[in-house]
Amino acid sequence: MTLEFILLLLILPFFLITILNVLFWPRIRRTSSDKHDFTNALSVLVPARNEALTIAECVRSVLEQGPVVREVLVYDDGSDDGTADIVKALSESDQRVQLMSGAPLPEGWCGKPHACMRLSEKAQAPWMLFLDADARLKPNGALALLETATKRNLTFLSAWPQFELRDFSERLLMPMLNFFVFTLFPSPGAFISNNPRFGLAHGACILVEHTTYRRVGGHSLVRQELFEDTVLARRWRELGERGLGLDGSGTVRVRMYEGLGTIWRGFQKNFYPGFRSKAVFWIFLFLHFALYLLPFLALPFAVSGPEGGTVLGAALLVLGMRLLLAIRFGDPVWSFLLHPVAESFLLAVGIRSWWRWSHGGVDWKGRTYSSHITRGTIPEGMVRP
Repeated sequence: MTLEFILLLLILPFFLITILNVLFWPRIRRTSSDKHDFTNALSVLVPARNEALTIAECVRSVLEQGPVVREVLVYDDGSDDGTADIVKALSESDQRVQLMSGAPLPEGWCGKPHACMRLSEKAQAPWMLFLDADARLKPNGALALLETATKRNLTFLSAWPQFELRDFSERLLMPMLNFFVFTLFPSPGAFISNNPRFGLAHGACILVEHTTYRRVGGHSLVRQELFEDTVLARRWRELGERGLGLDGSGTVRVRMYEGLGTIWRGFQKNFYPGFRSKAVFWIFLFLHFALYLLPFLALPFAVSGPEGGTVLGAALLVLGMRLLLAIRFGDPVWSFLLHPVAESFLLAVGIRSWWRWSHGGVDWKGRTYSSHITRGTIPEGMVRP
């Protein structure tokens, strides 16, 4: 058995996982048969730090959800760009909008978990929706979330958003997030078992039942996490509660990072500390290089040789995975053709993340995070910028 054939065999399981996710991962949808009255059922909680360019559109998208929204609480986490003034102006036109002034960050807490915990302490509705300031709820998105959580008997529901991609670098690189999550995460397993390893979330949109959140400890469970979302989903399941991450592309959209520089800094912040150990991190990088980049590097040299067909088959499987995910998530279809470029970026930012975390830490939104941050609490190989 040749090395090229072994490579092809190693890619096949990830190709099958991709097909399962593309075909069977449920979408969050409204159900016309739902008989629940969700009037004033929802507190929408928005942590915001220097979000003057995004906060108004976020809050307006929430207010447009109608009477289901009881209140919109925005936590101004030390902004110096006018975020607070914008929220105050919105509160004057709709009394449901309230501004919370940030408090000094306690020792042992990261910024976002602390902001979410503070917001939850003031929330009044039976359901709480944690929404990032750069997220936008689509029409009836709040009702779709509540109806789905009720129908599936969930106390935790995260909507994986539609990524809003504007410039070339975003269209080229951001689809890689879907690629390295949904080639690894077997979504059908989350419905078969409540095992914590099947916990999945995107921090842009997380709905929780209020009483359960308080009982289990809420964001204090993930106080030291920079990317608290999937960790919280796993801890929720560890405590015996029902939680799911579902396709919310019809419910919420988000522009996670704007432009190449922000993508680089955002991925760099989260990549390395997301692994259980340095060894797991380097194994992940090696496998990504060997499975998802090496076939393209080897193809020009192998195409005329006896193993050319095997190498070509491996490359086509990878491109097939990218194409299927692009179609499922509405990403630019052409982006799959430039996969080797995007994969090279992924490997480069991973190495840079390791370097920064090994030499002092990273800066993000005016705060410096060092190696004291808890590591290794998300699934092996799953990274969430």
